[in-house]
Amino acid sequence: MPSWKLPSPQGPGTVGGEARRLAFVIHLTFFLLLGSALFRYVLRHHAQPQVPAVLALAGALALLYVTGRRTAVTAAGASVPGRAAVPGPVSLSSRGSSAAGPGRPPLTRLVWLGGLVGVWAALVALAPSFAWCAVPLFYTALRTLPTPAAYTLVVFFTAFVVVAQLRLADRFDLDLVIGPPSVAALAAAVFTHMDRQATRQAALIRDLVRTRRELAATERREGTLAERQRLAMEIHDTLAQSLSSQRMLLQAADRTWESEPARAREHLRTAGSIAERSLAEARRFVHDLAPADLAEGGGLEAALRGLASRETTAGRTVTCLVDGTPAPYGLPDRVQSALLRIAQGALANVREHSGATRAALTLTYLEDQVRLDIADDGRGFDTAALPGRAVGVRGHGLPAIRARVGQLGGTLTVESAPGDGTVVSAAVPHRPTAAQEVPTP
Repeated sequence: MPSWKLPSPQGPGTVGGEARRLAFVIHLTFFLLLGSALFRYVLRHHAQPQVPAVLALAGALALLYVTGRRTAVTAAGASVPGRAAVPGPVSLSSRGSSAAGPGRPPLTRLVWLGGLVGVWAALVALAPSFAWCAVPLFYTALRTLPTPAAYTLVVFFTAFVVVAQLRLADRFDLDLVIGPPSVAALAAAVFTHMDRQATRQAALIRDLVRTRRELAATERREGTLAERQRLAMEIHDTLAQSLSSQRMLLQAADRTWESEPARAREHLRTAGSIAERSLAEARRFVHDLAPADLAEGGGLEAALRGLASRETTAGRTVTCLVDGTPAPYGLPDRVQSALLRIAQGALANVREHSGATRAALTLTYLEDQVRLDIADDGRGFDTAALPGRAVGVRGHGLPAIRARVGQLGGTLTVESAPGDGTVVSAAVPHRPTAAQEVPTP
């Protein structure tokens, strides 16, 4: 059965690792900006009366920011489909909630964001040097709110930063008017690009996962069909043939029970022997082992001779001939098993359909292949009518034989004509290629 493999897409662990690194950088930036602004303010304005208020607001801002990491994780559980998860306040995935409606953040996130913006604005009003803490907060706003509202809040942040910087400068400076909007535009552009890339990546991963599942389902279906075909051939070549032989022997014993009791008992003993071998075949078949004849250790030639001996009856003689010398490395087990099954199926056709009095098994070792011929002197049939029938005029044997030969990369030839007997010839390579290595018990 073929094994389809796809390149492994970036899984949740890879995406989550990149998101955590991005979150760490933005968190670190926020706290560095907050700490540097607080240090600058205390260093320069430690004697002013509003210092306690500034310290309290800075602490409240840091606490709210840290608290937002937990609420962001909760909100990410109800995120908008398609957004890649980024943990913490920089998550691209927590915008929107199924409980709050499409594209709307949950109420807890809105309250948290409102408190964060309010504390930051109050802090900047008292100490303009805290204005640059707005840069990491841009991502929080863009991540939390729908796009129009997020951009509106970014404009508010930017205006507040411009006013705060002008207050610190005590004069008009064009750089202070152009700089913050430029930084805000860059931050918004970077976020938008990241968001779109995350959405595309999430869609690609979903497509790859779906494709992989479909291929896996296809493989399972193909495996199931192949196994059903194998089971059908095995049942036909072993159990069905044995049961057919036993039925014929029991019917013969019933007809001769009164007139020829000795012959009837012989039929019964033969039927019992076949039943015993069938039981052994069934056990090996269940455990997916080699045929019983091969399991005895004599090899393919001994197995074919034993089969010919068992198929020989008072009304039909079956001989076995081996021509040539096998290769030093021998035949693979799957080839030996298949050839034995082919011989069993062909002789079952001879027994049930041909009416032959003689049949012959010929195993020929050639330079690059091995050929098995099964010939009989029976009534024959019209081979031209064979392809048009699902199972042929000789039962299920020929389709099963053809399937086995095809699995080994060989060729099957059937020569017959009404009244002229039949020759079935199967030629398979000594060692099938990797593409043809289909297990054949």
